Amino acid sequence: MESVYEKLQRCERSLRQKTDFVPQAALVLGSGLGDYGERIRVVDTVDYHEIDGFPVSTVPGHAGRFLFGYVGGLPVVCMQGRVHYYEGYDMPDVVLPIRLMRLLGAEDLFLTNAAGGIRQGMPAGSLMLLTGQIASLVPSPLRGPNIDELGTRFPDMSRIYDTDLQRIARKAAVSLGIDLWEGTYLQLSGPQYETPQEVAMCRLLGADAVGMSTACEAVAARHMGMRVLGISCITNLASGISPVPLSHAEVQETADRVSAQFAALVTEILTQLGRQE
Repeated sequence: MESVYEKLQRCERSLRQKTDFVPQAALVLGSGLGDYGERIRVVDTVDYHEIDGFPVSTVPGHAGRFLFGYVGGLPVVCMQGRVHYYEGYDMPDVVLPIRLMRLLGAEDLFLTNAAGGIRQGMPAGSLMLLTGQIASLVPSPLRGPNIDELGTRFPDMSRIYDTDLQRIARKAAVSLGIDLWEGTYLQLSGPQYETPQEVAMCRLLGADAVGMSTACEAVAARHMGMRVLGISCITNLASGISPVPLSHAEVQETADRVSAQFAALVTEILTQLGRQE
């Protein structure tokens, strides 16, 4: 049976047949940033279906492709659409794209997502800088035999979100006049939205926002030595806080409403990062 690492190498060989672009940073686009590709000076585009063995997202609105190009002078690889654990993929497949982008050359990972707000006073439509996370309620992407070629058996996660990248994000938000919240993100498996009791549990655990992605990707990235930055778009108040039933339509509507602001912040962060390289 093909190992996780062998599958990753197969994907890398397949992708390298289509592009030789070497990115400095990797960007994962969550809800509300689906059109961000229009802000990238695109050099190459590779559809996920074209990559041998690559997992493909089944979520509506996810384009399902890699974009290779430049934001300012920074070479980036951008994922338009991610795969989620709730789609039925095993965790190694969920984080395979992150590992693949690292093998392509990316040293920094910028994760974005849509999340439910838990923190008191943080309204829907807010942007939240991730300063920590709780991933204990979903399987670890590092479970099983360690892949020594990728990282150590017991990687440190004490600073899973890079403090230097956080400073860049704060500076970018100030320059744009954006009120950037900060907090802890908690990943649950989904796809159902949380019950009010589960949200209460998340609050007791110290979460400010809850979602169905990102935390496992950050773990895989840190295992490989990448610097990680994360920003959530708070698309709705979590169950028990929101006065109305939750729906994907509400999430998408809010994400679309703040997409221009979110995209401007992402661009400014990547531009500032490029100036430091």
